[in-house]
Amino acid sequence: QVQLVESGGGLVQAGGSLRLSCAASGRTFSSTTMGWFRQAPGKEREFVAAISWSGGSTYYVDYADSVKGRFTISRDNAKNTVYLQMNSLKPEDTAVYYCAAQTSQLAGRTLKRDQNYRYWGQGTQVTVSS
Repeated sequence: QVQLVESGGGLVQAGGSLRLSCAASGRTFSSTTMGWFRQAPGKEREFVAAISWSGGSTYYVDYADSVKGRFTISRDNAKNTVYLQMNSLKPEDTAVYYCAAQTSQLAGRTLKRDQNYRYWGQGTQVTVSS
């Protein structure tokens, strides 16, 4: 069982930055695949970024095309926390952002599909004003 608690959302002007955090429970965090998804009003939930254990101390990361070069996902296994640093924010980034976890390894296309994640946080609102 994994419980996830997000924090760090808020209101920011276009071009600004925010950092989201997701604290996870569980003893196997270091090998848990962690992802960020978002859902804007009237739209389906979409993949944002994910970080998956590749073995040893190596992690694989992937991003949606819409956030590449602006967002960075990272993790601190000592704190059981994953982060999403969001820079150069745009109004179209406005959404509820969800942290997700899956205790098995995901890779490739499976990283980007929300149905492959078993555990979800409650979501945190990010609003970017123009």
